[in-house]
Amino acid sequence: MNFTANDVKELREKTGVGMMDCKKALVEADGNMEKAIEILREKGMATAKKKESRIASEGIVDSYIHMGGRIGVLVEVNCETDFVARADNFKEFVHDVALQIAAANPIYVSADQVPAEVLEHEKNILRAQALNEGKPEKIIDKMVEGRIKKYYQDFCLLDQAFVKDSSKTIQQYLNETISAIGEKITIRRFVRFVMGEGLEKKADTFAEEISAAVASVK
Repeated sequence: MNFTANDVKELREKTGVGMMDCKKALVEADGNMEKAIEILREKGMATAKKKESRIASEGIVDSYIHMGGRIGVLVEVNCETDFVARADNFKEFVHDVALQIAAANPIYVSADQVPAEVLEHEKNILRAQALNEGKPEKIIDKMVEGRIKKYYQDFCLLDQAFVKDSSKTIQQYLNETISAIGEKITIRRFVRFVMGEGLEKKADTFAEEISAAVASVK
């Protein structure tokens, strides 16, 4: 391997493309940074970074209702122009994002939204797990960093595998959509509702459970 982890990080900062795709591009480019950027551009993945400084103040709020009304999602996705907001491919992307939220239940849009105290709490749990597994202390920090990525993949929308195509993440899907549309697109916020969530359920007494069981076999 003719490149380092810092090279991968630098390529990610230059292009805005995910770490794994940056690593693959550097492998393909034999460590050549400029060639790796060209490879990512050819794949339509490196154009998103250039659009980050633009203002995305248009867009739509979309909804997705699942399981006969038991799960509902509202998501706001922004773009730069009203013309794009009305485009079918933009609407399809937004609806796919709403579907993703319903199916995968993320908590945050991106990893940088995870509160520092939540992240530290999670890392403490992972450190304790590693110690309980008997892992040497000198490698525990690296293990924790590796496992925290799994936390992001579980709870951060952009890091999740796309439910309709698990070969890409939502971030990659977003980058592809930006490249196809030619405007900055931002997933701003979302809310996910689950029917009855947070409400106390009525608990049957033992006698009621027995009666129900007897009635069911009559």
